[in-house]
Amino acid sequence: MADKTVKVTLVKSVHGRLAAHRACVAGLGIRRMHHTVEVTDTPENRGMINKVSYLLKVEEA
Repeated sequence: MADKTVKVTLVKSVHGRLAAHRACVAGLGIRRMHHTVEVTDTPENRGMINKVSYLLKVEEA
């Protein structure tokens, strides 16, 4: 069975946000607005997604 993945899209800008929140977005591999990435569904990635959930759109892949 393959690892579960989650599609994450940045829908709000990181401009003017806390440095830790910008770091979480970068850690997920998101580079710009409306950029979508697929990340593995691990507790570490879920923690980053939860921290900046107000900036993201999350879909089960």
